[in-house]
This record gives sequence, C-alpha cells and structure tokens, in this order.
Amino acid sequence: MPPNVVDTEAKVDELQYDLETLDLKKLVREKGFYGVHPEIFYPPLEPYEHKDPGHLADPKLASLLDNAEKVFDVTPNIGTEIHGIQLNELTEQQKNDLALLVARRGVVFFRDQKITPKQSLELGRHYGPLHVHNVGPIPPAKNADEILTIQIEADNEAVLKRYAGRTPADGWHSDISYEVQPSSLAFLKIDTLPSVGGDTLWASGYEAYDKLSPAWQKFVEGLEAVHSGDVHRETARVTGYPLRREAPDNTHPVVRVHPVTGWKSLYVQRGFTRRIVGFTKRESDAVLGFLFNHIETGIDFQVRFRWTEDAIAVWDNRVTYHAAIPDYIGLGNGGIRHGYRVTPTGERPYFDAKAKSRRQGLAEEKEAEAK
Repeated sequence: MPPNVVDTEAKVDELQYDLETLDLKKLVREKGFYGVHPEIFYPPLEPYEHKDPGHLADPKLASLLDNAEKVFDVTPNIGTEIHGIQLNELTEQQKNDLALLVARRGVVFFRDQKITPKQSLELGRHYGPLHVHNVGPIPPAKNADEILTIQIEADNEAVLKRYAGRTPADGWHSDISYEVQPSSLAFLKIDTLPSVGGDTLWASGYEAYDKLSPAWQKFVEGLEAVHSGDVHRETARVTGYPLRREAPDNTHPVVRVHPVTGWKSLYVQRGFTRRIVGFTKRESDAVLGFLFNHIETGIDFQVRFRWTEDAIAVWDNRVTYHAAIPDYIGLGNGGIRHGYRVTPTGERPYFDAKAKSRRQGLAEEKEAEAK
C-alpha cells in the first residue's frame, strides 16, 4: 500500500471488478460510463521526502533512445515522440531515463501501448506516491482508487451544460497544483476517441519563463502565489459527489526550479492559481492575467498532440501546463473520449535564485560539448 492511501478493500459494493484483469477500454465500450464515486474518505496528505528517479538517469538516455525504433521532437521547445517502446516492459534504467527525458522535454508521447491499468499503477509508483483524486470518478475495482477515469460523451446533456459557460482557454492547468506536494509526472492513456477532435495542448513552463523580458523575470522571481482546490470543492458541492480528501489551498513560488534539470519554470496557471501573496486584488489580477495570457498565447512553446487509440502521454507537471481541446463537443456527431490518468506526486515546489533558465542550461551544455 503506497504512502498516504488507506485500504479501500471490501468497503463498498461498487468495486465489483478485479484490478488484475481490469480492461477499461472494454468496459467503456460495453457499459458506457462506468466511473464511481464511493464514499471512502482519506486523511490529509502528509509531507514526505521525494527522491526523483531522474537523478539516476543516464545523461545520454541510451537505454531508451538506443532501443526505440524512432525518436523525434514534435516541436523545438516541447514534446518528443518515441516509437517501438512498450511502457509495460521498461527496465529500471529505462524508467529512470524516462524521468530525465520528460523533465527536459516536458511531455513524451508513446503510441499503441499495451499497458494495463494495474501495470500503469506499478509504473507510476516508480516516480512517487500516487495521488487519489479528491472528487473525480474512479474505476469500479478494488485497489484502483489511484486511477482517475477520463470520460467525455460529446453530446451528453451534463457535458454540454458544463462547457456552456467556458472557453477552451479556461482549461489550462497543471494537475493538483493546490496540494502541498503537487504532481511530478502524469501518465494519461486515451483508448477511445471521437471520429475527429479531442486533441490536447501542452505548454512549456521553461520557455514561458525564458520568453519573459529580463525585467519581468526579475519581478516574478521570489513571488509566491496561492493555488486553490476550490474548483474540486465546488464540484463536490454541486454534484453531491463525496470529497474524498480535502482539496486545500497552498502557497507556491511563482517561479520554481526543477530538481533534476535545475532549470527555472513559470509555475502559475488559470486552473488553480488564485492570487499573488502580498498584492492587492487588483494588483494580483493584473499580474496573473498577464501571465495566464502569456502562457495561453505562447504558440511557439506549445505542442498539440493528436491522439490515436491506446496512445499515452507522459508529462512533467512541474514544468508544463496542459488543456484538453473540447472541439468535438456539442456538434451532434456523438463519440466518446475515454482514458485514465495515473498521477505520481513530487517535492514541494521551491525557488533557487542561483538556478539557470532552460536556455542558459542548453547553451552551457553545447559549449561544454564543443570543448
């Protein structure tokens, strides 16, 4: 049993399936929406010392790159795609090398993956204790509470109502940034798709920082912002779903440093960042409004991934933001976008004034190679 997770076995009759043989792709196609919200409650998360496996990686990433059929960067600043590697077959060294690759590139994509939900949990735990979502649906299986079900039915009335008052830009976020030790990596497998649409965007926090003017970089360094779980608290209130664990508010640096790369990343986003500490509301709204717009319109440090059946994205929430694109919703064409996410947690965000930016780090690496 991972840290901070209580034993849920045999507490509710909703958990009728066996994790060992759980096939969520088959389940959604046979049963439709299957997610459950059992009334199981968890204590507040306790602090722990996170040891990032990226520190154990081979800087050359040979275990991954030498065994892949094809590897290519999707854009210059963020996103790499790897073919010919199955995530359920990774060696310990490959798992460590993946941590470093994702830390550097922000998000890495794999297609045609055979990994099962149980294997996904086992893989995720290599990178840190897994997060149990505060209010989202989970599969109806014992010991599957660390899996978050993702299912959107394109013409469902509740879905249409949910998106009626939103714009796509409202969806930008970094997962569970309101926790005291938020997500490090995230693994998302999408196995069912509408005929067209349902892509996901990621943006680089490294480049978001680097693209600020020196004056803005100096201004935001050292600031702190409050990240809030209010959206999940409100979801529980409106829907009546149990809030399985408190969705707290926590304060994090506006610029954080990745513990493996040592690079600075802008760490605010529209989804969970609410205010800057020590500022008036108008001051905070002005600064955050600028930073949100900077991230969301930064088309030169974004990557758009077109999902295919059984593709997996692995991203580093410490240095990226993402948004699912709801372009297939409400068109009358039907279709389901379905998958599941496993979310390891990491260290408490911190800032180090001596840290480098990504561009500084890459320039120094090139200079060292040339010697």
